[in-house]
Amino acid sequence: MLNIALFGTSADPPTLGHQVILNWLADHFDWVAVWASDNPFKPQQTPLPHRMAMLGLMIQNLHTPRQNVQLYPELGKPRTFHTLQIAKSYWRDARFTLVIGSDLIAQLPNWYRIDDLLQDVDLLIIPRPGYPLREADLEALRQRGARVAIANLMGPATSSTAYREHGESIGLTPQIEDYIHREHLYPCQEAPPEKQPIPEPVT
Repeated sequence: MLNIALFGTSADPPTLGHQVILNWLADHFDWVAVWASDNPFKPQQTPLPHRMAMLGLMIQNLHTPRQNVQLYPELGKPRTFHTLQIAKSYWRDARFTLVIGSDLIAQLPNWYRIDDLLQDVDLLIIPRPGYPLREADLEALRQRGARVAIANLMGPATSSTAYREHGESIGLTPQIEDYIHREHLYPCQEAPPEKQPIPEPVT
C-alpha cells in the first residue's frame, strides 16, 4: 500500500520554508501530491494559476533522490474534502496523510465535513514559528477521531507575508523571484525604495 502525503498550500508566494517541507515529505512518504489552494479564510489571494505555477517551479528544482514529489493542479479545490475524493479516485489502494501547518489547527473544526475528512486521512502537523502546538487543541482533534502526528522538523522562519507586505525576498528561490517580477504579481514591486538619510558633512 502506498503512503501518500497530501500537501495543499495557499502559499502566496511559496518560500524556502515550503521547499524544506517538501524535501522532508519526500524522505518520509512513498509519494507527495502537492497543489495550490484557495483558503476561504484568506481574502485577496493572488490568482490560483500563478500560485500553482510558482509551486511547479519549486518542485522542478527539488533534488529528491526518488523524484516522488509532483504537482496536481486538479486537487486544488476550495474544500479539502473534495480534494480527498479526487485523490481516492487516483490512488484506490493508498493510505493518505493530510499535511497542515500548525497555524491551521484553530481553523480545522470549521472545515467542510471535517469529521468525515478525519476518518479517511491521517493528520501530520508541521510546526511553524510563532504557532506553538497546544496539547488541548491536539486532544480536541483526537476526540473527533483524528490520528495525529507531529513532524520532527521546524522550517525556516520565512514568511510569504513578509514578501507581500515588505518585499523581503530573502525567503524566495531565484526561479520564483524571477516569475514574480516577470508577472508583476505584488504591489511591493512597485513601491519606491526608501529614502536614505543624507549624512551630515564632516567638519
